Amino acid sequence: MKAQDLRHGQSVEPGETARDLVKSVCSVLIGKEEQVGLVVAALLARGHVLVEDIPGVGKTLLALATARSMGVRFRRIQFTSDTLPSDVIGVNTYNPRTSEFDFKEGPIFTEVLLADEINRTSPRTQSALLESMAEGKVSVDGVTYSLSEPFFVLATMNPLERFGSFELPESQLDRFMISISLGYPDRSHELEILARDVEHSDADRLKPAANVESIQRLQQEVREVRVDSSIMDYVMDLVTATREHPEIRLGLSSRGGLHLKWLAQALALLDGRDYTAPSDVRRAFIPVTMHRMVLSAAAGSRRSPREREELMSRILRSVEGPV
Repeated sequence: MKAQDLRHGQSVEPGETARDLVKSVCSVLIGKEEQVGLVVAALLARGHVLVEDIPGVGKTLLALATARSMGVRFRRIQFTSDTLPSDVIGVNTYNPRTSEFDFKEGPIFTEVLLADEINRTSPRTQSALLESMAEGKVSVDGVTYSLSEPFFVLATMNPLERFGSFELPESQLDRFMISISLGYPDRSHELEILARDVEHSDADRLKPAANVESIQRLQQEVREVRVDSSIMDYVMDLVTATREHPEIRLGLSSRGGLHLKWLAQALALLDGRDYTAPSDVRRAFIPVTMHRMVLSAAAGSRRSPREREELMSRILRSVEGPV
């Protein structure tokens, strides 16, 4: 199926539209092509993204540029310790003119939501957001409201700050398809950022590279990307390896295995293919597993992200994939 190119009014292959999204975001988030590609792939695979990084490296810019490139609504929640579930999903308010209660939508009613510093808010508020992520709907006073399609959450956490924060439990971390870290740009890219004075207003000026209909089409195309039985076995071997590794107390769940498969399909589509290759699975493995692994006490559950990534890399190298 072909999508409509918004810039030229001509038909293009779905993979090209997806790559246009990546190019649009990368035009303001300089030097982060790999991370942006993973974020767009997660969006097309109907997943959500957790960004664990320090302030000032472009997390908000990433979310805003993604929304503007999609041509959809963008909202941000700055989480604090006193943020309530109603501040996220909405609340019924009394209307004296009609003597009835009217539902006032919360910021979750959008296509792209930035959940900034999600670990700063209470577990109750975290649960309200993450339940909505899983089910695509919210319930208020017995009435169910459907969320937008697509609905994409990009949540952030500062890994260095522990005081006044509430760590997400494993069951909630499992709701995120991938976790990434942007990190500092290299010298040449940072010089370009300084020279161009890149700000959030640059993302606001982006022209849409897609729209709601084309994104929905792409999400359907992802599920139609062919996955050979040998690739399925490879995914299962990797899942099993995480569960049997002596340094890991809790390996990949079945949902994690599905996320690994779906993200690999999305990466294949981004590469212009209608079939999944072993390289897609390998590229997807670390982003899908990094935030999910519960290490054993002997392995040191507080390992740094770099040490956890090295552990995942060793597991990936230990499992032989199909030729």
